[in-house]
Amino acid sequence: MFLRPSCRMAGSVAGCFLCIYRLRKHHCVDVPHSVLQRALRQERATSRIFSFILLALRTIAHISDLHFGTVDPAVAEGLARDIDARTPSVVVASGDFTQRARVGQYQEAAAYLKKLPSPQIVVPGNHDIPLWNVIRRFFFPLTRYRRIINHDLRPSYRDDEVAIIGMNTARSFSWSWNGFWKDGRISEEQLLDIKLSMCDVPAAVFKIVVTHHPFIPPPGERMKGMVHGATRALAQLEECNVDLLLAGHLHRGYSGDVRTHYEAARRSILSVQASTATSTRRRGEPNAYNWITIDRDVLTIEVRAWNGGEFAAIDTTRYRKSEHVWHRE
Repeated sequence: MFLRPSCRMAGSVAGCFLCIYRLRKHHCVDVPHSVLQRALRQERATSRIFSFILLALRTIAHISDLHFGTVDPAVAEGLARDIDARTPSVVVASGDFTQRARVGQYQEAAAYLKKLPSPQIVVPGNHDIPLWNVIRRFFFPLTRYRRIINHDLRPSYRDDEVAIIGMNTARSFSWSWNGFWKDGRISEEQLLDIKLSMCDVPAAVFKIVVTHHPFIPPPGERMKGMVHGATRALAQLEECNVDLLLAGHLHRGYSGDVRTHYEAARRSILSVQASTATSTRRRGEPNAYNWITIDRDVLTIEVRAWNGGEFAAIDTTRYRKSEHVWHRE
């Protein structure tokens, strides 16, 4: 019996058996029936193992701050290609789909979302509320968003491994001197939604909450622009055993444990921020998004950035949970 070089060079016995089976199947080599049957059993066993591994893993394409109206078309097309090629389990878009909440910008954003894989969890941002149209801003702030992007302001997704809920933190007005037109807030009603949606989910399921406004600031900076009501919200998130927070707003990509910024926080919860994915309104960083892999107690954040021709990995951060605490490796 003669095996072709590709089979002789297989990296394992399983690989060689698989090669034999496929060669026989396509009439490339004469293989005894007993060897063929062994190869077939090996391929089926290997397929089951890989299927189990893939089912246990969850991948999230976390994009934010698309800002249609200030989008770089080449970057937007590159982002769609990259995400589509990588086939994430879920696409999360954490707000600011438009620059000024105009109908045309919303329509562009909606058409773009259709290019991306499903399922999708999307929440609005402060730019998705009209700025200068006072009537719309205070009486119909998200009418266009709900009509064109998604009617549901509390979207959710759940499977055997992850549970995700989105919360609208965009507000027409906030009680803050230097951000009354752009700061966000979590209400008591939304905390009740989190309780009803998340607290009964088994602890073995990885729980994620998506907002537009962040819970933690960039490294070395003050707590400016953080979501209002964060301390109260974290108490509810702790009760429901939430593991991960995803947000945008600042056009900066970073991550950390919320306990480093909230003394009252007891549970180790990761907060992950995404940069602007497609807008020309960058803040010292390239257009980028987060490719997040969840493998039970290991979470990997791969930042994929635009290099002028395509999106490619520029940084990888891995966290491992040990004794209920996230540790950066």
